[in-house]
Amino acid sequence: MQRRSSIDLAGAAGLVTFATVLAFNQVVIKVTNGGFGPVFAAGLRSVLALGILFLWVWVRGKRIAGLRETFWPGMMLGGFFTIEFVFLFIALDLSTVSRVSILFYSMPVWLALIAHVVLPGETLSRRRVLGLVLAMAGVAWALADPESRGAGDWRGDALALAAAFAWCGIALTVRVTKVSTLQPESQLFWQLSVSAVGLCALAPLFGPLMREVAAVHLWGLGYQALFVASLGFLFWLRLMSIYPASDIAAFSFLSPVLSVLMGWALLGEPLGPGVIGGLGLVAVGIVLINRRKRPVV
Repeated sequence: MQRRSSIDLAGAAGLVTFATVLAFNQVVIKVTNGGFGPVFAAGLRSVLALGILFLWVWVRGKRIAGLRETFWPGMMLGGFFTIEFVFLFIALDLSTVSRVSILFYSMPVWLALIAHVVLPGETLSRRRVLGLVLAMAGVAWALADPESRGAGDWRGDALALAAAFAWCGIALTVRVTKVSTLQPESQLFWQLSVSAVGLCALAPLFGPLMREVAAVHLWGLGYQALFVASLGFLFWLRLMSIYPASDIAAFSFLSPVLSVLMGWALLGEPLGPGVIGGLGLVAVGIVLINRRKRPVV
């Protein structure tokens, strides 16, 4: 498909759909943790998603190439992916979807700060600094909400923040190493293959592998493997190849907003004024951070 200079209606619809899938995924992970140990569930998801990736590659007549040339950065990419989901799945086991989502999807804030220090050409403008301040204030306000704080757990909150930093590691690895030259299928292979082994190996360290498995937990694993960890990720990379990255990033505020609403609507989590106000500041901050000036032509 031809490269576009801005988001059109089809792109906006795709991004809203993908943001909704990601938001619902937070609820699904929390429910699935009722049947499996969190880290084991994450490992099973990677195993299933890896199988779906191989099936996709075979059906589409594609190939997973460039692995030998990107072995070490690929292992780094998969390592960050593994760490991210150890933290995220345990965080959702301990704390609420609302609190975890606000912290986890604050990733653009921390990425902007890190990029300002380590990447040339990523100096923070006044607008982006304002976005950082608003987003960080929003996170603090949401976490301080009395109703939300009573339902949460500081350990889960801390792990959600750690997962956001691991996500930053993924973004930087793709940005500055040779894995940036790989096709989406090869990038996804590194993430899924390394995490499938790593998460399953680490799982026994975090308690029983199985809890009370029911059909809903198996459906949850299938949803994560098919719609998020494999085809969902490939869909997002496809959008990245068509539309400007800055326009796509501007939609990233939708996932935490939708996650909080789904946690309230589907799981009965508290939704106090602090969470609503803080979430609004985070959303505005993320938009300001990701918004870029268009070149004059």
